[in-house]
Amino acid sequence: MDASRDLLADDRAFVWHPYSSVRDPLPVYPVASAAGNRLTLTDGRELIDGMSSWWAAIHGYAHPVLDEAVRDQLGRMAHVMFGGLTHEPAVTLARSLVELTPAPLTKVFFSDSGSVAVEVAIKMALQYWQGRGRPARNRLLTVRRGYHGDTSGAMAVCDPETGMHHLFAGLLPRQIFAPRPTPGFGATFTDADIAGLADLLERHRDELAAVICEPVVQGTGAMNFYAPAWLSRLRELCDAHDVLLIADEIATGFGRSGELFGCDHAGVSPDIMCVGKAMTGGYLSMAATLCTAAVADGICASEAGAFMHGPTFMANPLAAAVAEANIGLLRSGAWRDDVARLARGLAAGLAPARDRPGVADVRVLGAIGVIETHEPVDMRVIQPLLVELGVWVRPFGRLVYAMPPYLTGDDDLAVLTAAMVEAVARTT
Repeated sequence: MDASRDLLADDRAFVWHPYSSVRDPLPVYPVASAAGNRLTLTDGRELIDGMSSWWAAIHGYAHPVLDEAVRDQLGRMAHVMFGGLTHEPAVTLARSLVELTPAPLTKVFFSDSGSVAVEVAIKMALQYWQGRGRPARNRLLTVRRGYHGDTSGAMAVCDPETGMHHLFAGLLPRQIFAPRPTPGFGATFTDADIAGLADLLERHRDELAAVICEPVVQGTGAMNFYAPAWLSRLRELCDAHDVLLIADEIATGFGRSGELFGCDHAGVSPDIMCVGKAMTGGYLSMAATLCTAAVADGICASEAGAFMHGPTFMANPLAAAVAEANIGLLRSGAWRDDVARLARGLAAGLAPARDRPGVADVRVLGAIGVIETHEPVDMRVIQPLLVELGVWVRPFGRLVYAMPPYLTGDDDLAVLTAAMVEAVARTT
């Protein structure tokens, strides 16, 4: 207990946590270890993890296959620069990503994080049009309620009003925003549902480099699940207006929505795709931006003659090795049954929240379960309550949601959903 108190004291003295104030910080909970779908705190309490460490640890913690991949690679090489050098883990992973993602994505550019993968995608789109002799095509079209990351280019395509980045509006380039995608997943789609975007695309086609969106699931910005037919029609509109389509699959990739990628629900392929988060199974930070050969050729035809980006830890061998092992687990196909089982359990377990007066909606897609409240939740009240109930869930705004590891058992899932329902009932 003394060690825990010392750790928390030092944490408060020296550490700045994400989305937090150093003047009046929210409480944090020290973790001693993690295994399977459990987090063990330094005071001995175990929490059922409902977040997969921000959606990344899809196979849980301390997975023997992933642990072994890191240990084996560490004995060979922890890191080497990727400029002028290459190595087997990166090449093997690039081939696997091309095989896994929709054709005709054939070129893989590695980076450090999802936000950087989005920056890379934006730079690819701009440089592509420079290579095609159309430098005036340098703006992006996106949709309301989207979220793409915390770096500058990524912030510029997050929702400018309801998102968390309005404070930086003066820094960011002004992009073009269409209404958020509707109707919901499973509902009937008509062209009227995308008319606003279609009109903007028509009016701004000569200045647009690309459209960027989160396929089928808008993540942090809304937890909005929308009709795959909307995405199919967007692909057709981009083709008709000769505009690139960027799919941000950082949150949706690697099975979370019930398909390997959100694009798979609609049977479409983007010109550029961003992946991250679950790519390494939550072990190390790594992301990638994939593009078609046509996009790559256009980029290299630009004045620079090469793509102008190069992260220091690009294609880190440790991260590449564990990512390849993670993909190996996915290739077995067992995740499909697990995600379908989790979807059923989330739907049944969260259903009682529908009757609560403070609840606006309850929705589930794949291994994603959401309780949306009418008013923003009070984190100082609901977070300690969830911990008291034995689960780790990190709400934000009006969204109390879970994305548990795929291996989460039915009993633990029942505890997780019951805790979410009770916490909402006691705080709204």
